[in-house]
Amino acid sequence: MKKIFFLVICVVILVPLAWVLTYRFEGTSPELEVDLPSLYLKDKLTLSLDIKDMKTGLREVQVRLVQQEIEKTLMEKTYPAGSVFSPFSGEIRKEDRLDIPVEANRHGLSDGKATLHIQVSDLSWRGWNRGNIAEKNISVFIDTLPPRIEVLSRQHNVERGGTGLVIYKLFESDVKSGVMVGDRFFPGHSGMFDQTDIHTAFFALDHTQGPGTRIWVTAEDAAGNTTRKGFYHYIRDRGFKSDVLKISDSFLGLTMPDFHLGDREAQFEKADHPLLEKFKVVNSELRNANVKKVLSMPADTEPQMLWDGKFERMSGATRAGFGDRRTYTYNGNEIGQSRHMGIDLASTALAPVKAANSGRIIMAGPVGIFGNTVIIDHGFGLASLYSHLSNMVVSVEDKVKKGDIIGNTGMTGLAAGDHLHFSMIVHNVFVNPLEWWDQNWIENNITAKIKAVGEGK
Repeated sequence: MKKIFFLVICVVILVPLAWVLTYRFEGTSPELEVDLPSLYLKDKLTLSLDIKDMKTGLREVQVRLVQQEIEKTLMEKTYPAGSVFSPFSGEIRKEDRLDIPVEANRHGLSDGKATLHIQVSDLSWRGWNRGNIAEKNISVFIDTLPPRIEVLSRQHNVERGGTGLVIYKLFESDVKSGVMVGDRFFPGHSGMFDQTDIHTAFFALDHTQGPGTRIWVTAEDAAGNTTRKGFYHYIRDRGFKSDVLKISDSFLGLTMPDFHLGDREAQFEKADHPLLEKFKVVNSELRNANVKKVLSMPADTEPQMLWDGKFERMSGATRAGFGDRRTYTYNGNEIGQSRHMGIDLASTALAPVKAANSGRIIMAGPVGIFGNTVIIDHGFGLASLYSHLSNMVVSVEDKVKKGDIIGNTGMTGLAAGDHLHFSMIVHNVFVNPLEWWDQNWIENNITAKIKAVGEGK
């Protein structure tokens, strides 16, 4: 009888007690996941924590920001412990997600290095009832001040469809900077001068931007703090001529067979005038895609000035100007419009085409309406484009000097006759080549600024 009584005591009391003690002394640390958008802390930055303990449950979480001898508590939270003999009590919190504002300024900490200390404990009785602990220490940098900009160049006279240059100094590293023209960003680069804190940005106004266009230097540091700095500038207005181009059946028969638009070809064949319908697509959809492609190329640029002096113009007659507004008609009816963002030069057939200035080849191949096209990077986002070439004698990454032959004129792409289409590009905007053919303009607007800043360093 006594043995039975003892067994009952063991089963009813000792076994559950042993199970509770084993449960309470479990040794698995809580799980801790940290989501911090940046290691650079600034006001309005939020730290997100996912914490979990699926055994005994969460006890406490602490988040502190430590800088030298200063320690500031960002958050401290204690969870209900529940009953010792009710480990599955609904009061016990097994997991939680916390979003914690990090406001260094409010806590009186200064810009500089600091450490985020995160600690989570559970309800285990391990460590004299302190529980199992998960910890993370994250090295961060408090940065609440926007970067400082000093504009070094003085006069900035720009024309609608023209180019400008601004030189400025930054007072901290790891900063993305450049010039905003309206809603378009032109990146700045160091490399023009020995001092890496001096940056140069070529910027441009497209053919739609005239007086009243907002222009400023902008800088954003690694923490996301931004600065805008205005500078003196004057925008000269100008107009562009309009032209009507009559599309003939002979032109369509000459050019359209060179374009293959995949599945659209069957659609054109069902039309009353297949070649005309194809032209409409080529002159709109394909043109837009091709323009986007060539304007993306100057992003591959060297942070150094590869060119010297004025850009050379191919001899020959000017057949079309920069910014010309073209209206296309067929049998007296308007069928499309476009802007001519370069200058057409016609000489003898298959005339040699020379590099207008020194640089590096960043494109050499066929591009839809442009035909065989060469683009030369001249540094700092400045590039020249040569299209409708009959052949090309250069390859990507070739280095060329001013006057080197890069190909011959032709009529590839959407061209009615043998000629060279020449364009100048600043970052991703076509600009007026007439400026770059003018030595006086270059000296007054580009090289004089560079010299003045260089002498004033």
